Amino acid sequence: MTSTDSAQTPAKAPAKDPWDLPDVSGYVVGVLGGTGPQGKGLAHRLARAGQKVIIGSRAAERARAAAQELGHGVEGADNAETARRSDIVIVAVPWEGHGDTLKALRDELAGKLVVDCVNPLGFDKKGAYALKPEEGSAAEQAAALLPDSRVAAAFHHLSAVLLQDPGTERIDTDVMVLGEERADVEIVQALAGRIPGMRGVFAGRLRNAHQVESLVANLISVNRRYKAHAGLRVTDV
Repeated sequence: MTSTDSAQTPAKAPAKDPWDLPDVSGYVVGVLGGTGPQGKGLAHRLARAGQKVIIGSRAAERARAAAQELGHGVEGADNAETARRSDIVIVAVPWEGHGDTLKALRDELAGKLVVDCVNPLGFDKKGAYALKPEEGSAAEQAAALLPDSRVAAAFHHLSAVLLQDPGTERIDTDVMVLGEERADVEIVQALAGRIPGMRGVFAGRLRNAHQVESLVANLISVNRRYKAHAGLRVTDV
């Protein structure tokens, strides 16, 4: 290669810093199932961090009552209104109602970034165990039911007790984030990082969501044995 050839070769762009995440402070976040323990806890934490939050429920009055209890500017509405008014929608409904809820909101969720945090679990005398949805995972079911939405998965391994505890200032844990588009994943990572102590870590595409959802059964066993509120940390990242 001549010196002329070398001069004409474009310089390789530096690799993107994986921790260079977008500013998500202006997004409105809706939480479907926002009156349940996990949804209410996430709404509480995000609102405390300064995020605009709307919690949704099948019954608008129930959502408004929960929002008033939370304070921090949280609003309550029925699920359809919550979906329409939000930029990012977190799905925190019980697994039993997951499919029906999303089917009913397909139009309202079109064009939205939908973050699924539902864990398909069963319980018997031996404790919690993972269920395997036909689509592979709750997140993949969401993607199949919402073809006009951008679906990611995150916030599976958080303790609802800690999320709702007003005396807990920090929740030191990592949030495993899965999705198909890097830009969407980074938005969710940044949203997790708004909560003091949390960090969002990319953990693969949606086809890997089943393992992440299933791990909650193991954490429930940890918590029961050690009377704890266990979370996860990813090392060397």
